[in-house]
Amino acid sequence: MSDQPPRKKSKWDDDEEEIAQERERRRAQKLAARLMSEKEQLERSHERGATDSPRGSGRSSVESTPRRAAWDDDGSARLRKVPRRGREAHPLLESCRSVYCYERLNEIEEGSYGIVFRARCKSTGDIVALKKLKMDKEKNGFPITSLREIQTLMTVPHENIVRVREVVVGDTLTQVFIVMDFIEHDLKTLLANMPTPFLASEIKTLVMQLLSAMAACHDNWVIHRDLKTSNLLMNNRGQIKVADFGLARTYGDPLGDMTQLVVTLWYRAPELLFGATEYTTAVDMWSIGCIFGELILREPLLPGRGEIDQVNKIFKLLGRPTDELWPGFRKLPNAKSFNIDAAQPYSTLSRTFRYLTQSGLDLLSRLLTYDPAKRITAEEALKHAYFEESPLPKDPGLFNSFPSVASGEKKTTLASPSAPQAGGGYDFV
Repeated sequence: MSDQPPRKKSKWDDDEEEIAQERERRRAQKLAARLMSEKEQLERSHERGATDSPRGSGRSSVESTPRRAAWDDDGSARLRKVPRRGREAHPLLESCRSVYCYERLNEIEEGSYGIVFRARCKSTGDIVALKKLKMDKEKNGFPITSLREIQTLMTVPHENIVRVREVVVGDTLTQVFIVMDFIEHDLKTLLANMPTPFLASEIKTLVMQLLSAMAACHDNWVIHRDLKTSNLLMNNRGQIKVADFGLARTYGDPLGDMTQLVVTLWYRAPELLFGATEYTTAVDMWSIGCIFGELILREPLLPGRGEIDQVNKIFKLLGRPTDELWPGFRKLPNAKSFNIDAAQPYSTLSRTFRYLTQSGLDLLSRLLTYDPAKRITAEEALKHAYFEESPLPKDPGLFNSFPSVASGEKKTTLASPSAPQAGGGYDFV
């Protein structure tokens, strides 16, 4: 036998992640080609309708061409000439495969992965949210964040997850929109503008709905990876809708390597901050703990200015981790970057939430557990005694209504950190 060491893996060799991305890229290109084909068929149908006008009408097809607003890349409208729609194109129009089936009303927000507008369906009058995907940097098809968002939202239907109605296109494949149900509020804006805080019974209802949505995702092997109050929408019937699945990811058994550059900093689990590339749905549960605390305090629980400050804020709230609390954490890639032994040894959780019941503190501490293997799951949390003690969760239909910023009733600009850009290298298909 040879005593030579095994050949070192070349940096050019494909790993499982790259192979998976390549497969997803090819699926995206097929989807893009199909969308373009359908769009070309629609345009040819429109052109036939424009040229099939009766003879002797005294007007040419050019003269009868109407003008309408087109959706530019920046979301603004401009006038352009378009062929008159023929009668044979009516079924395609009714299915709203073109963005021109919608009238833009106002811009709601611009995020890392797209611009969201409030719009009205011209055929039904329904008010919807129209998310224009950011395609300006795309050269190889759809961005992977958009594919994941569409796939996840269609894979996990749930009453507390925002619903995708369809995907529509504009003049080119750089104009792709996701049509979703319009929801009036997001929790971050509500917390900032509410004259009084949520009641304990209302907080229980909101947290239960969030846990129910995440239980459905986790049962379907989906990790959201960007839970925060600005991604939790609420309608005027007290119903929560989890949104923005751009960083969502399916995971397998056994776990594969994934990027740790996910989850907005203030809601990021310690295993991610310590550089773990193998992680589970427990990262979502940590985020839920941060959201739970924010609903009570009406301000972010752990608003770090950077990763080191974020870890220090966690240490200050929970005390420093130990090998007994979190076995193996010192072996994680970033462990030596933090001054662990100098951190305070005790937790200040009960002092921070002095008006929370013992049962509530127990749930919060189990959500904010250092060891992801010991962190409570969504299914377990739904059965926690906190939701069974007085006051009981409030009926969502009894929630107060609030002015809707998204509807243009009031405009408030809030400072908030952004999600990691495109998942740290997982931006393209």
